[in-house]
Amino acid sequence: MNTQNLLNDIMTGRRMSEDDFLALYQYGDLLDIARAANQVRDQRFPGNIISFIIDRNINYTNVCSCACKFCAFFRKAEDEDAYVIDQETLFAKVEEAIELGATQLMIQGGLNEALGIDFYEDMFSSIKSRYNLTIHSLTAPEIVFVAKNSGLSIRETLLRLQAAGLDSLPGGGAEVLHDDVRAQISPNKIKSAQWLEVMKTAHEIGMPSTATMMMGSVDKLEHRIHHLQKVRELQDETGGFRAFIAWSYQPGNNELLGKKLSSLEYLRFLALSRLYLDNIEHIQGSWLTQGQRVGQLTLFFGADDLGSIMIEENVVRSAGLNFKMKKEEMIGLIRETGKIAAQRDTQYNILKTYQHK
Repeated sequence: MNTQNLLNDIMTGRRMSEDDFLALYQYGDLLDIARAANQVRDQRFPGNIISFIIDRNINYTNVCSCACKFCAFFRKAEDEDAYVIDQETLFAKVEEAIELGATQLMIQGGLNEALGIDFYEDMFSSIKSRYNLTIHSLTAPEIVFVAKNSGLSIRETLLRLQAAGLDSLPGGGAEVLHDDVRAQISPNKIKSAQWLEVMKTAHEIGMPSTATMMMGSVDKLEHRIHHLQKVRELQDETGGFRAFIAWSYQPGNNELLGKKLSSLEYLRFLALSRLYLDNIEHIQGSWLTQGQRVGQLTLFFGADDLGSIMIEENVVRSAGLNFKMKKEEMIGLIRETGKIAAQRDTQYNILKTYQHK
């Protein structure tokens, strides 16, 4: 098989098929794929700029009925260290985030049966009435759970939360959009079709989102390609995904165990995702699960964004991984690749660039 000809066809305008992805993943030259991904990125984003955002992850509760096998964060309601955040703690975290330059809040938590939609409306509206921040929060499983727990439809739930101040949805809870995988790693979580329904409904009411993938647990390549196909199809229909973010499963303090995906597998997949997802603008590299140096390498494999410096992150950290980064480190990481670092907002507007000294 001449994979270079295949790459050339794709680079000259033929849309990549699932079979193309499989062939290039298995037989394509890694550096050829990386070059193609960078070329597509640079055509889309001339100017040599790589962006990042300053936000804060706030986990409003660790009580969760889902009990996903890969999660070490959740607790049962009766556990000694179970909690629901109080307003004073919430506001203190928000104010600290603002002092550190944050423009976005990513508020997520467990599926806590004690919390109805009023809790979320009060939380979002109280933040919006006091602070000028984008609320990029709640995953699709949380939306489905809140809807069911409150006797509402998905649309009604999203509209009410939007009115209270929810601006956009993160892509969490997607894991891998294949129900064979989900049955093994998160049998109590929503099915693939429900995740897609939440995203479609959000896009229809003018609420953008991101799409994510947690790869490398029990999933195989064909499952991951199926996931990309579903995301691309929905994006063709709605145009509501701002970015795609693939991150790798972390074996650690959880029931699932397993092996960590290799960095080369991750980078190859990321570069091919840039080529396959021709209708999604931004491809984010994951330094949080891969480490800073591999995160840096993603900039040579088609990524145009390195996500957040993560002022606070508890879920991945609970699995035994504790990568942290200061803003200056993020800027340095990007500069070392010969790129220009730029702080962005949730909408990917550039707020400030950091030229080379």
